[in-house]
Amino acid sequence: MPQPKKTSANIASSPVPKTKEEVLAQRRQDSRTEDSRNIKKALKGDQIAYRAILKKYHDQVYNLLYRMVHDKDEVEDLTQEAFIKAFNSLQNFNEEFAFSTWLYKIATNNCIDYIRKKKLATFSIDKPIESRDGEYSFEIPDSTYEPDKTLIAGQRTKILEEAVNALPEKYRQVILMRHTEDKDYQEIADTLKLPLGTVKAHIFRAREILYKKLKKKIHQY
Repeated sequence: MPQPKKTSANIASSPVPKTKEEVLAQRRQDSRTEDSRNIKKALKGDQIAYRAILKKYHDQVYNLLYRMVHDKDEVEDLTQEAFIKAFNSLQNFNEEFAFSTWLYKIATNNCIDYIRKKKLATFSIDKPIESRDGEYSFEIPDSTYEPDKTLIAGQRTKILEEAVNALPEKYRQVILMRHTEDKDYQEIADTLKLPLGTVKAHIFRAREILYKKLKKKIHQY
């Protein structure tokens, strides 16, 4: 059977092959459109949208922070903290910028604060870290002097203990094992005979509850 001949009209209507740069630019635009849609849904309380954002960016944030703190469980903790802070500030996100840039900034600044408190010798704060979306430099939070630090620390500890004790049992148990008994995620999973993913989800949810409950109270001290 003879093949149909290509006419000038056929040729004109054929899609023009895109360059690599155009393909990448389109992917970035599609990603930002997807983020915008999920953010709007999340701000209306859509839990599926929250999970979609977490699933999309979890590994990217984790890998970024692992370059700063070389401990898998600590990095998982910091990754969870970054998402909790981002989700609680989602209304402040400016869509003129890429969501990934905004999220990475929250994650890295939180990680630097952790490093300064722990005094971990892991990397140079002044040296940018490379990621898929380019290089990122960091803003160092101001550490101002607080009077009566012992008293303030005691008040904060009391507030925190009360909040932890008020958690549902399944969340309180994993939080205490992680932060009081200093067990790693796998040890908690083995002890409670739970899947590792369930342990991570419980700890994430517990931290989310605590963050919302303590955000205003802790800032009073």
